[in-house]
Amino acid sequence: MSTSSRYPFTAIVGQDDLRLALLLNAVSPAVGGVLVRGEKGTAKSTAVRALAALLPPVRTVEGCRFSCDPAAPDPGCPDGPHPADGPGGERAARMVELPVGASEDRLVGALDIERALAEGVKAFEPGLLADAHRGILYVDEVNLLHDHLIDLLLDAAAMGASYVEREGVSVRHAARFLLVGTMNPEEGELRPQLLDRFGLTVEVAASREPDQRVEVVRRRLAFEDDPAAFAGRWSGEEAGLRERVAAARALLPRVRLGDGALRRIAAVCAAFEVDGMRGDLVMARTATALAAWAGRTEVAVEDVRQAALLALPHRRRRNPFDAPGLDEEKLDEVLRDAAADDPEDEPPTPPEGQAPEEPGGGDDDGPGPDGGGGGRPDPGDGAGDGSGGLPPQRTEDSGAPAPEDAPEALTGAEPGESGGGTPRPASAEQQAVAAGEPFRTKVLSVPGLGAGAAGRRSRARTEHGRTTGATRPEGALTKLHLTATVRAAAPHQRARGRSGPGLVVRRDDLRQATREGREGNLVLFVVDASGSMAARRRMGAVKGAVLSLLLDAYQRRDKVGLVTFRGREAEVALPPTSSVDAAAARLQALPTGGRTPLAAGLLKAHDVLRVERLRDATRRPLLVVVTDGRATGGPEPVALAGRAARLHAAEATASVVVDCETGPVRLGLAGELARELRGTAVTLDELRAEALTGLVKDVTDHHRARRAA
Repeated sequence: MSTSSRYPFTAIVGQDDLRLALLLNAVSPAVGGVLVRGEKGTAKSTAVRALAALLPPVRTVEGCRFSCDPAAPDPGCPDGPHPADGPGGERAARMVELPVGASEDRLVGALDIERALAEGVKAFEPGLLADAHRGILYVDEVNLLHDHLIDLLLDAAAMGASYVEREGVSVRHAARFLLVGTMNPEEGELRPQLLDRFGLTVEVAASREPDQRVEVVRRRLAFEDDPAAFAGRWSGEEAGLRERVAAARALLPRVRLGDGALRRIAAVCAAFEVDGMRGDLVMARTATALAAWAGRTEVAVEDVRQAALLALPHRRRRNPFDAPGLDEEKLDEVLRDAAADDPEDEPPTPPEGQAPEEPGGGDDDGPGPDGGGGGRPDPGDGAGDGSGGLPPQRTEDSGAPAPEDAPEALTGAEPGESGGGTPRPASAEQQAVAAGEPFRTKVLSVPGLGAGAAGRRSRARTEHGRTTGATRPEGALTKLHLTATVRAAAPHQRARGRSGPGLVVRRDDLRQATREGREGNLVLFVVDASGSMAARRRMGAVKGAVLSLLLDAYQRRDKVGLVTFRGREAEVALPPTSSVDAAAARLQALPTGGRTPLAAGLLKAHDVLRVERLRDATRRPLLVVVTDGRATGGPEPVALAGRAARLHAAEATASVVVDCETGPVRLGLAGELARELRGTAVTLDELRAEALTGLVKDVTDHHRARRAA
């Protein structure tokens, strides 16, 4: 991308934390990259792409595909060895983008196994990691990458090298780059251990200030009308910021990280219970970069505080539904306590002839010319919480909520439930009930062998896993089955004129390994929120069970969806998504009350699955119906529910019915529904981990019996 067609970094309005985090990595790549989290349309990609223009040019060995430095060439470079102080050239720092759908070979490079076996040569085609060496590697929507690609990416970032191994043939090359990832949390989270590998994280949200939004639109329209002219107007600011980055890089080795600053860093990480030592190291490097950015040679308290705000929020998550964040009041308290324990605290020392400067501050030393107020979003904005702004709904009357042990008849229960008293009208809506305590569950898997996206739930043919056989390759060979290849080539050695110890291998002999691993599924929850479910203790237990299954779906890399039914209709509370957090938020806000349109819920689920099969035919669904099996409202509600269930059965959708019926009189309607679905019924008590041991076997055996019949 040419400089004139790239939006200038200094023209970005607001987003101060984002710009500062990127600039700190430009000053000190050892910080470890940036993860940018936020809603769509907040200049995440624009800022990252603009950063490349601020990096200093790179000197490379002529003809080297791996961008070796002429002053210190990589001794293990596949294009080497390079002579010391050999001929070199200069090029601009690269910004390489990793597409979400990239293959493993595209990322790390492709090794031609055919030539390696037949000719004995290492024919290696560099991948994106080689292209990004000494530059920026940008991953948009990093949370949508397959896990094995993220593992390869972060391993290379941590080791500074990429290793490609295929059946004993290996290639290594240097891969040191500034890693920047962006993601929208509504589309799914990264695993905590992967979050920890990013040095800094920044939460971004659109400004709520009208004047700032006007300026954003004005500048963007001006850029689109004439990119070259717009870039020219900002060329002075860009040059000034580029010089400041170069000056901070030069000052960085002289910045002193004193014992007092180290004690503060350790105290902060300990107070916030940060796992491991990576947080301490990243904080130390970030504080040093902040001091260099501010033109100081000693790390100050303000540097440690700002480093904590950038380096620790994503390391504070304790379970998948915790939002990243840091309690700033607690942070200030910890820093004060650490200062009280450090009597030898010294003031920062500026370079000779220069006045001290605040780390982020003042009107003249922000990362851009516009100042802006687009830093960390106000928690009150609700950005990125996945809840869609759904407030808890109140009851239609203003009465007090029912007590925990209120009989179900007092909370909208239908005839047949236990309890007495005056029943509330069926149309009454109850306040949303908090979910019960989640618990660990055993896996509910889809029977058979799938071929969907990599995950951890059901058996599937995958690129990674245990080898189960071999086949002739269709297209390029990616995973060689060495034994099968040797067996195919061995009978033809005499006819091919073999005279030495080597094996004469031709393309027709090559065999592709077939592997079996685990896939992620689409887990669609259909939750009964009608009046018959409205007892507080009962609905809390139901929500706790669904929340437990959502936790399991998060860990197994599933997509999830949520359909609810009550009153006269069903609705899709959450379309299928990778964001389990969003599903949990919608579940918490789910009110109850009204009749039980079971058929409508099943038909709505059928529509959702039909659309998802068109979008992704390889992702197999698992239908989880949470209900007591009652069906009321409209003509022949039970018969309609049966016909709707048989639609799912006809398409062989794997189903589990969670029976929520309670009380001394039980009608067994959920079991009847499970039989219509040709699925399995379990009670709430059986969902407990200790009771779920045989559940997977029951589900699998049930489907095997169906196939045998």
